[in-house]
Amino acid sequence: MASKKKAKKKTTRKKRKELTERQKQTLIKHAKHHTPKHMAYMRREMRGGMTFTEAHKKAMKKVGK
Repeated sequence: MASKKKAKKKTTRKKRKELTERQKQTLIKHAKHHTPKHMAYMRREMRGGMTFTEAHKKAMKKVGK
């Protein structure tokens, strides 16, 4: 019996967006209350398309304050 090979899917990376001025200013204010690790995680998620609130909740669960 001949084995069937699966066709490889080409994976495309999501294009990361730059943060808007408003997002940058909000993150600066937010940074006073959180660790650099928390802030880096939030920035990464927001560039991927998450909102500030979504990114914050995910960062709190993943890396804490």
